[in-house]
Amino acid sequence: MENRVWIIDEKETKSSGGSVIKWDDERFFTLTFNGKDFFGEILEEKSEDHKLKIKINHRVFEVKKKGELDELIAALGLDVQKVRKLKELQAPMPGRIVNIAVTVGQELVVGDEILSLEAMKMENVLKAEGVGTVKAIHIIQGQVVEKGAVLIEFE
Repeated sequence: MENRVWIIDEKETKSSGGSVIKWDDERFFTLTFNGKDFFGEILEEKSEDHKLKIKINHRVFEVKKKGELDELIAALGLDVQKVRKLKELQAPMPGRIVNIAVTVGQELVVGDEILSLEAMKMENVLKAEGVGTVKAIHIIQGQVVEKGAVLIEFE
């Protein structure tokens, strides 16, 4: 039987079959392996990266199927995701600044909280969509801003 290579929690694992998956619906499944049942759930699907985050019997795994082209893509350096460099943060909508979570000189990575903006009685947390260092903060807490106003500059 053909061996398949999977990457589970960033470790290569080879399999040659011998398991059965029964789907309960699009999210929950039962995995039978060597006569034993394991109950699973898909937590997150990143099909563009060929990755799944699954939970089996209360344990979470990151799973990726290793394809034929993965080694070539890695050798060419095409597997490294490009990260956008931050230039400035503009107000996506008019609102009031509730909280500023950064300081001048602070380095940010993707997903870091920058500030909270209240608009239409809802608080919106704005997070970094790239990397950068805070150069200047042009707002203060409680200030009302218009859509498109430059709130923070990065270097």
